[in-house]
Amino acid sequence: MFLTISTTGTAGSPATDLGFLLHKHPDRAQRFSTAHGTAHVLYPEATADRCTAALLLEIDPVALVRRAKGARGRGATPDSALAQYVNDRPYAASSLLAVALGGVFNSAVKGQCAARPELPGVPRPLRVEVPALPARGGAGLVERLFAPLGWTVTADPVALDERFPEWGDSRYVHLVLEGELTLSAALRHLYVLLPVLDDSKHYWVSPDEVEKLLRAGEGWLERHPEQVLIADRYLARRRTLTRDALARLAEADDAEPETLDNAVDEEKDTAEKPVPLAVRRREAVVEALRVAGAARVLDLGCGQGQLVGELLKDPRCTEVVGVDVSVRALREAARRLRLEQMTERQSARVRLLQGSLAYTDRRLAGYDAAVLSEVVEHLDPPRLPALEYAVFGAARPATVVVTTPNAEYNVRWETLPAGHVRHPDHRFEWTREEFRSWAGAVAERHGYGVEFTPVGDDDPEVGPPTQMAVFRQRDAAPEPARTTTTTLPKEATAV
Repeated sequence: MFLTISTTGTAGSPATDLGFLLHKHPDRAQRFSTAHGTAHVLYPEATADRCTAALLLEIDPVALVRRAKGARGRGATPDSALAQYVNDRPYAASSLLAVALGGVFNSAVKGQCAARPELPGVPRPLRVEVPALPARGGAGLVERLFAPLGWTVTADPVALDERFPEWGDSRYVHLVLEGELTLSAALRHLYVLLPVLDDSKHYWVSPDEVEKLLRAGEGWLERHPEQVLIADRYLARRRTLTRDALARLAEADDAEPETLDNAVDEEKDTAEKPVPLAVRRREAVVEALRVAGAARVLDLGCGQGQLVGELLKDPRCTEVVGVDVSVRALREAARRLRLEQMTERQSARVRLLQGSLAYTDRRLAGYDAAVLSEVVEHLDPPRLPALEYAVFGAARPATVVVTTPNAEYNVRWETLPAGHVRHPDHRFEWTREEFRSWAGAVAERHGYGVEFTPVGDDDPEVGPPTQMAVFRQRDAAPEPARTTTTTLPKEATAV
């Protein structure tokens, strides 16, 4: 199996910086042992103007078969006796090459470079070539998988036999990708999509493959138009794992409902995709905070930190605090935001706190604004009074922005069964009237005014997909009535 990665020099960055990024010196060939053979890394060319690194994976067919025998009891499918040793599998790109890529270039995949820490985050012109790539779905599917990621794709079908053109083409393509991306992003695209195109894996797919997929797909898979197909094939069509991965991807990007029925290998309409609702929702929230003049902001129920990251781009935000009950989500947020790589000045603007919104928390008092974006619907209705008091009664930010799904709009989601909520963790979803009734009562009890704004296309019959309320303290806002805590759940007054 063979793959090359090439780059050209740019102003202030010679092409040989590729050696720093890959952690492999251009002046010498290197070899690495793998479970199924030997990986070789060499540089056919290495000048300031152009540099090419090649990964050659030399498969040991006997080792491959011996390991496969041990896996059969866990669900692996055996080949015929002869095909185990004599076939095209060792020579065409597959999950074997993807695993070698992730192991040999591990630091580059993670975007780490101790010698030149400024290099990994800088996009550079890249050219990736794979001479023999299985493509179950043809060149059209290759285009659909790589083009949305910023690649210019050339996928030329490989003839079954050039001497006999009447035999037609094989299921393999000669792939060339060209684009300006970070090397880390390019390697993660290949790590996931090589086995997806092959539609096969050389090892038994266990539940921990979901974590691998989410790590390698971070930042691109949650918005990929072929997300369902990618997850389904990468996880060897194990539907339980695929559903788990899709649910977590939806949570990561506040995505809307999808189903496995969309995983089909057919040409799709290439019309321009609309702006995702999750993006429009964040834009609406950021605009509401801008109008309010908020500099110190709480993101309550921050999840994996998408909104926190968006707010940090605005220099007017001097402090952004993300709060979530899930430690795992906070760890993902820290990794997504690259907290460890921030300068001291940057890190002083952001904090991530673990805490429950059903409890009062003195750390949350005194902020200009708080955001509850797609949060309230994840609470059981009996806990809403506790959240109300913790945010509006105890923390009392000057502005509170709340977004939540509009249940009336659910009929417009063709993939959502009738009567179902949009996410399996939603405890309820409000109609427009129900949301306005709740928000109006909360505002009245705690001395706020409230305005409502549609987010997304406002359907004349069922309204927008997302509804947003912006609460602002009245000039003569009353002090929170401590006596009201007697009517709330016990946990509402815990600190």
